[in-house]
Amino acid sequence: MNRIKIILQDKEFLKKTFSITIPIVLQNLLNNIVNLVDTLMIGKLGETSIAAVGLANKLFFVFSLLMFGVSSGSGVLSSQYWGKRELLNIKRVLRVSLLIGVCGSMIFAIPGFFVPEFVMGIFTPLRGTIQEGAKYLVIIVFSYPLTAVTLSYVSVLRSMNYVKLPVFITSISILVNVFFNYCLIYGNLGFPNMGVAGAALATLIARIVESTTLLILIYSHKAGDGKLGDFIHLKYDKTKEHLLNKNFIYKYINTALPVIINEFMWGFGVTMYSLVYGRMGDAATAAITITNTVEQVALVFFFGICNASAVLLGNELGANELDKAEEHAKNYVVMMFILSIIGAIAVFAVRNPVAALFDVSDEVLEYVKLCITVFALYIPVRMLNSLFIVAILRSGGDTKAALFLDVSSVYLIGIPMAVIGGLVLKLPIYVVYAMVMIEEIYKLIGSYIRYRKKKWLKNIAI
Repeated sequence: MNRIKIILQDKEFLKKTFSITIPIVLQNLLNNIVNLVDTLMIGKLGETSIAAVGLANKLFFVFSLLMFGVSSGSGVLSSQYWGKRELLNIKRVLRVSLLIGVCGSMIFAIPGFFVPEFVMGIFTPLRGTIQEGAKYLVIIVFSYPLTAVTLSYVSVLRSMNYVKLPVFITSISILVNVFFNYCLIYGNLGFPNMGVAGAALATLIARIVESTTLLILIYSHKAGDGKLGDFIHLKYDKTKEHLLNKNFIYKYINTALPVIINEFMWGFGVTMYSLVYGRMGDAATAAITITNTVEQVALVFFFGICNASAVLLGNELGANELDKAEEHAKNYVVMMFILSIIGAIAVFAVRNPVAALFDVSDEVLEYVKLCITVFALYIPVRMLNSLFIVAILRSGGDTKAALFLDVSSVYLIGIPMAVIGGLVLKLPIYVVYAMVMIEEIYKLIGSYIRYRKKKWLKNIAI
């Protein structure tokens, strides 16, 4: 109760937290709502189409986690550099992020374009699902490099506390996506009826608009005495120290590389769950695809808090305000625990009407309700894990510990549980899902112990 009182009395802390949280939440909410709309619109094509698009997007899921690793790792450094107002180092972070992101996107896009059926065959043995997913995959992969550019810029903007501009960009992108979904999936307004391929093309068009608009606004938007682009422009004065020097590369590798490996390995491990779900039939795959979509919308506020806390703690650590960062970290732990309990109750209360939004069979509908119930039960544990690992440990550069906790939980607990439950015991999807989530309990214990050791409480921008 004393900590709650401290939080409520610290007006500056609350103002800074929510000034960053709210725009991030709005941006993520808009993104996830469009994913929900996509699923609803594709759902009218049948369970096979839902399953196909859900499995095809697992390739993007792994890529997006690689990009999340790049963005998070870069954000750790750029947040602390912004705390010290070292703009040259922020430019260095952006250049490395773009280089890794765009090159990484091609690793995923090339097989998705040239051998889409082979890629789909990794996730499911069902021929109809493979063919539908291939139609989607061969188009959507062109959006991957554009996503890499957008996420690289947005991560740096967030670390500098510029969070409103990405919301505006995302709003435009979503309107474009929904409009072309309506036109291209069903052939409305004189457009061709393309089904799942239309959904992919709509997303690609939206990503083109998103990245183009972002770059135009960044390099024309006023910020202080100059343009925002002046702070992060890739050009630099040749009389100054080279933009990419050995010391910076070493620091980037030591801090950001574990985060990139973390997200990629974690994403690859989570994709193994999809290999199991894809072999449990279209009903199970459709149910978990719908549940994952609901999850993304339900958790958007909590991830916003995690992102905001990572930025603010990073700024404070970079400014060498270690005591302040430690105090604020305690505030975030209490806030997350209380809010996640409230969120879990709310999700459980609305599980039936939310499930009823989807035009699926009674079997899938029942699976979705039970999966959402499992999801609600685990919300507090999952959100505390996100806070400890993504925000607190990483903000101080304790990225290797975060890497160990995330990867070991998936490979030592999550994947074995999925295989045993789904393929050996052949249990229902909601039971398998609950078994997989046991990894979160292990991770919470480990992350809390690491948090208490205070290894993360340091300035890495020195």
